[in-house]
Amino acid sequence: MLPLVLFTLLNALPGLFRVENSELPWHVRAPEHWAYPLQTVICAAALLFFRKHYTLKPWRGLGLAFVLGILGIAVWIAPSLLREHWVQQGHEPASWWKWLGLAERTDGFDPMIAKDSALWLGTVVGFRFARMVLVVPFIEELFWRGFLMRFLLVEDGRFEKVPFGMHSWRVFWIVTVAVMLIHNTEDYLGALVWGSLMYFVAVRTKSLGACVFMHAIGNLALGLYVMKTQQWGFW
Repeated sequence: MLPLVLFTLLNALPGLFRVENSELPWHVRAPEHWAYPLQTVICAAALLFFRKHYTLKPWRGLGLAFVLGILGIAVWIAPSLLREHWVQQGHEPASWWKWLGLAERTDGFDPMIAKDSALWLGTVVGFRFARMVLVVPFIEELFWRGFLMRFLLVEDGRFEKVPFGMHSWRVFWIVTVAVMLIHNTEDYLGALVWGSLMYFVAVRTKSLGACVFMHAIGNLALGLYVMKTQQWGFW
C-alpha cells in the first residue's frame, strides 16, 4: 500500500506550489512539470525497495492482456471522437455530455510548455511516459488487484492466504466502482469499462504480472494518442 500512499500524497505537490500567472517561469506556473518527475523517482524507489514482497508470476495471458489493454483505451477515448464529430455536425455541447465521457479534453498536463528547449521537452515527455507506463501500472495493480481484491475476501485481514485472481461479484463491484470513482467525472464510463476488463484479466490469468502488463500497454497507447492529438486532458 505504501507506494500508492506516497503517489497520492505527492499528487498534491503541484497544487501547493502553483501560482497562476502566465508571465512567471514555467516551473512556478506549472509545477507539475517538476513535481511529477520527483513523484516518479520517489515511487519507483519505493517499488524497488519492496520488490521482494511482490509476486508477479506466473507470467501468462500476456496476449490477452495486450489486446484488452488496447481495447480498454479505445473505449476510453471513443467518446471524445464522438464529441468531435457531433460538434462538427453543429450540435451544442450539453452539460450531461461529461457523464458519458463527451467532455472537451484540452486542459491537462501540457508538455509543450517546455517546447523552447528540446532537452527540457524530451525530459518532460520522457518522465511523463515513465510515470504512466512504468510506475503507475505497478502502483495501481499492486493495490487494486494484488491487495484489495484479496483483502475483501477475508475477515482476518490476512489477504496473503487468498490465491490471486479469485472471483466474487461483490469484490468485482466494489473494486471496479472504486476505480471508477477515483477518476474525473468525464472518465467514469471509460474507467468503469477499464476496471471491468482488468478484473477479467486478473480472474482469467491468475497473474498479477499480466495485469501490470495490460495497464502499461493501455497507458502507453493513451500517451501516444495524447501526444498525437494534444488532448492533454486525458493525462
